[in-house]
Amino acid sequence: MNQISDTQFQADWLSLREAADHAARDAALLARAAQCVPPGMRVLDLGSGTGSTARAFTGAGYDRVQWCLLDTDEAHLQVAKARHPMADCVMGSVTDVEALPLEHVGLVTASALLDLMSMAWVDALAARLGQAGIPFYAALSFDGRMRWEPPIAADADVTEAFNRHQRGDKGGQAAMGPDAAALTAKGFEARGFAVTLAGSDWVLGPDDAALQDEFVAGVARAAAEAGEAQAESWAGVRRKAARHTALRVGHKDLLAVPMGHKATAG
Repeated sequence: MNQISDTQFQADWLSLREAADHAARDAALLARAAQCVPPGMRVLDLGSGTGSTARAFTGAGYDRVQWCLLDTDEAHLQVAKARHPMADCVMGSVTDVEALPLEHVGLVTASALLDLMSMAWVDALAARLGQAGIPFYAALSFDGRMRWEPPIAADADVTEAFNRHQRGDKGGQAAMGPDAAALTAKGFEARGFAVTLAGSDWVLGPDDAALQDEFVAGVARAAAEAGEAQAESWAGVRRKAARHTALRVGHKDLLAVPMGHKATAG
């Protein structure tokens, strides 16, 4: 798939999932994250895409937050700039922790990102944010749970294969996958942060058939790559039934506040 079509697919997927993401976020944890930002400071959003995290804050009433949106995709940043003209949009990789632009930053955020990152990355980020005294808010980390109603026999095997795939190599290091929230909590706690975890499950029904359909297709591709022979036939059944199916996908939100910060995480 060429870069243009891949970018368009990603943009379509981000748009498709945004309403479910916003509904799933733990409202209390989002509020506490917003309250961590001192006046005059900004929020750095890692892997920002088109700015969904900024829109989640705005939708919750935190519309005076100043944003720095960091992403590797220029097309996504162009959309983000159009939708958030006051934001600073920066081309950059989240993997280079030492290069993250933390000047005048009062909070670092990420959404649906931790699953793709390694424990070494978490350790490096916790060390840098600990030195700078900056809290970290990470939402919508997949935790390995997928449950369909009504169930079919292959659900468990496909889910297991998908989770195995998620723990595979992502950019040269093993990704945390479904263990991301728990491992990130341990990594930040080891650096003296107070950490709170909260559930942020997608709860989808027949009205979300388009999102269910695309999600199932992605799960099946990954499960097949992990060697699950039933993945394709499972996806065919699941996609046909999307308009008559309920789906819960497990996610976790995390807030880590460094020792001595005015905010607390407990």
